[in-house]
Amino acid sequence: MTRGAIGAGEAAASLGATGSAAGGAVHRFDLARTVPMPWKNGGGHTRELACWPPGAGLDAFEWRVSVACVAAPGPFSAFDGIDRHIMVLDGEGMRLTAPAAGLDRAIAQAWQPFAFAGEWAPDCALLGGAVTDFNLMLRRSRWRGALQVVHAAQHPGTAPAGLAMVLAGRWWLGGESLAPGQGLYWTAQSDMGPLHPDAAPPGDRSPAEAGSGTCALAWVALEPVSEPKGLHAAGSTEKIAIDLIA
Repeated sequence: MTRGAIGAGEAAASLGATGSAAGGAVHRFDLARTVPMPWKNGGGHTRELACWPPGAGLDAFEWRVSVACVAAPGPFSAFDGIDRHIMVLDGEGMRLTAPAAGLDRAIAQAWQPFAFAGEWAPDCALLGGAVTDFNLMLRRSRWRGALQVVHAAQHPGTAPAGLAMVLAGRWWLGGESLAPGQGLYWTAQSDMGPLHPDAAPPGDRSPAEAGSGTCALAWVALEPVSEPKGLHAAGSTEKIAIDLIA
């Protein structure tokens, strides 16, 4: 089920592609202006929104947020020690299967986060055409958190780290407006004030926004951990309960 694609035409002129404040602890981004990185297998591409530590590779990051376009079916890469959270942004969805872990899940509903262990490396089958999805990856020995879709005001900077990306409507942080695909992430606690929704005038809404009549935000709040915690014990294949995160 498609909620509506996020494209360059929806970018707000008042917010640049990137920026920072509070000594570099707060960073802004624009998905439409983020360069996609093609996959080696040709099955899609990824646009990285945030990574900690900055510049860390796939074997060294502690947390990472990205948006991917999955254009062809195939297996997900294995990520030992990583908890993964994924949700469909655009397209008909996908089915993830990992028989050894007891996983067989169709993810067809947009904006419905789903969590699984990176060790499972499920096979991905597309339910229709290409799918755009939002990805949160956490090294479970270092960070814990969740991906949520929220509709009310939030307070970025209250958690030690996190990210917010507009999914629908227009949101405001101080005097700056954020349109779909735009957002910010932070790597230290700071008082930024509320990030709150403000429905755009009917003429400024995309068809998907006009139909839903709602503002929506992808919201990630993260906290460091002092001992290994997560969805799945590293190196184990036992099945765990996986629930949609409302």
